[in-house]
Amino acid sequence: MSRELTIRAIEGIPEIRPGADLAGVIATAAADDHLPLADGDVVVVTQKIVSKAENRLVAVDPDDPLSHKALVDDESVRVLRRRGQLVISETSHGFVCANAGVDLSNVEVGYAALLPEDSDRSARRIRDGIRARAGVEVAVIVSDTFGRPWRRGLTDVAIGCAGIGAILDHRGQHDTQGRELLVTEVAVVDELASAADLVLGKATGCPVAVIRGVDPSWLRRGEVRSELVRPASEDLFR
Repeated sequence: MSRELTIRAIEGIPEIRPGADLAGVIATAAADDHLPLADGDVVVVTQKIVSKAENRLVAVDPDDPLSHKALVDDESVRVLRRRGQLVISETSHGFVCANAGVDLSNVEVGYAALLPEDSDRSARRIRDGIRARAGVEVAVIVSDTFGRPWRRGLTDVAIGCAGIGAILDHRGQHDTQGRELLVTEVAVVDELASAADLVLGKATGCPVAVIRGVDPSWLRRGEVRSELVRPASEDLFR
């Protein structure tokens, strides 16, 4: 297993408009930034530019800071908690997050961004497009910023992936003391998404990063929705 990862933001990604060819934009910007994509790279793409490219933008009243709240109800299949204007809800994807993922940051004034309809499909589309344009086999992670119960602060997680397994399953292996691991499953795509955010930041206007050096055994078919989203029957807190 590789003991070294390199993570670098791709500079030069332009403002993304509805209908943009994200795969082409990313491949071109990477080459222009002297970081041509290579087999085995993991490309981390922030949700916001995916939503923009897929026209998941809805007009809101720019003079009413709460005008997007109706969208939150529309995008929620279940509301778990409300505190003032904050809503913690479950989306149709199965994600439990603040305000059903409806976001105003890094979006043109007067619009709110919704989550992609199917982020795993979005990741596959970008991966296939990069293969067609650059001739390389990469993995793609679509990332978004989530809060966490019981801990302050935000971190990026994967809401979609393609070409990489969402879970690194250690069950059946043995620790350094010879004990069998019975429950250890690592959310590797979440860890990579969070690591990528360290070079992307929240206010830099840089929405894509490339991670190199991941273990090739991680690179397989994978989906966030089927692998990472915990079924309600296994959830102790809902």
